[in-house]
Amino acid sequence: MSEEEPRAELPRARLVAITLDEKSTATTNSNIEHEREVAIFDILEGNSFALDGRDDGPYKLNLGMLEDRLVFAVSNEADETLITHMLSLTPLKRIMKDYFLVCESYYEAIRTAPPSRIQAIDMGRRGLHDEGSRTLLERLAGKITIDIDTARRLFTLICALHWKG
Repeated sequence: MSEEEPRAELPRARLVAITLDEKSTATTNSNIEHEREVAIFDILEGNSFALDGRDDGPYKLNLGMLEDRLVFAVSNEADETLITHMLSLTPLKRIMKDYFLVCESYYEAIRTAPPSRIQAIDMGRRGLHDEGSRTLLERLAGKITIDIDTARRLFTLICALHWKG
């Protein structure tokens, strides 16, 4: 007779759902929509997300844009709004602009450029992605605590949200 092992409790400091504000995603094409879906899937597969000073997770995140601000509306599993943070996009704008340009170069290069050129562009893309992730961590400090992997995935989603095509 074997006893079942007790199930490990999932951490409370995590996101279990992410939605995008419909007004923020009005202009899209299928490629952008796919990027957003993949980014959300990647975040939900593994993340660390906690509201500073609270322990009432797991959480749901509604991410949107309002004018030039990024809106993090966080609720609990019962859909009760817990907190809304609005962050200026100004510190991320240059990084995102450069990131979009490098991504375009990367997508063009994979069609015709030699592997060494593609690798060089990809290293630049990764560097900008890392910079954006660190900036996001800094902007959320004191409000929301996330790990670097979650910051990287959220930066991808923010870029996909901001990218109008």
